[in-house]
This record gives sequence, C-alpha cells and structure tokens, in this order.
Amino acid sequence: LLTYLRANGFKTFIVSGGGIDFMRPWTEATYGIPPEQVVGSSIKTRYEVRDGKPVIVRLPEVDFVDDKEGKPVGIHSHIGRRPILAAGNSDGDWQMLQYTTIGHSPSFALIVHHTDGEREWAYDRQSHIGQLDKALDDADQKGWTVVDMKQDWKTIYPSE
Repeated sequence: LLTYLRANGFKTFIVSGGGIDFMRPWTEATYGIPPEQVVGSSIKTRYEVRDGKPVIVRLPEVDFVDDKEGKPVGIHSHIGRRPILAAGNSDGDWQMLQYTTIGHSPSFALIVHHTDGEREWAYDRQSHIGQLDKALDDADQKGWTVVDMKQDWKTIYPSE
C-alpha cells in the first residue's frame, strides 16, 4: 500500500503511539518512510554543550503522547496539514480516523482488523492489548473500510 501511494504522488507518514526516537532509526529501511516523516510519542529534551560538543540531552519527563487524541495534535504539529488517508488498527487510532474523514473530503479511513491469531495476531473488543472497539462501531456509519486479516489477506508475511 505504501509503495502504491508513493508511486501515485502521495507523501506517506507513520503516526505511532510508539516513541519517535525508537521508530525513526528503522522506518526508512522497513517502510521507506524517512525519519522526518515519523510522528510519535516523545520525551523532553534540551540542547547543551558538553566537552565543547553540542548534544541533545534526554530528560526524564514525557513531552508528548502520540496516541488517541494526541494523534491529530501530532499530525497538526509535525505535518501541518490534515491527511486525506489514514489507516489504523486499534482504538488508539480512532481520533486520527475521525480527524482525517469527518467534514473533510476527499478522505479515506482504513481499519486493519487483526483477526488471524495463527498467522499473525488477533485482537479486538475484548483484548487486553490493542483494543479495537470504538473504531469498529463507527466504521459502517462513517464509511470507514475494515480489512479483516483472516478473511481478506491471502498473505500476511511474504516468504523471503
């Protein structure tokens, strides 16, 4: 999907609840998304000069949580424009899907429903992690597309 979007003129981003400093080193090699196109949770930092060298120092304090209502804020702050396509897989993405599609056209929201515990992972309404409840409830009414991994994906992980 990312390759298709880029081939058709779209700029792609990752908007993750995960730590931005954790995500940025590997997203380009894995997904073709450079570090400057990654939005994520962060801790506070400050600039210092140590032993004559400028450094960014990580502080023991949360700066921003890029999850739930934080995702639209992160998109606004880091990207500066509303997306026309968003994909998510948990209720942590619900507000991002709303922000992308409600009152905004053209737009498209995709929910990847993890239902294949044998080939990948299964979670939804009753899961203790990765809960997907609110977004599933809203999908039909809001016109969001739900892709069921077990039913709709022939291949989860392509062979090497």
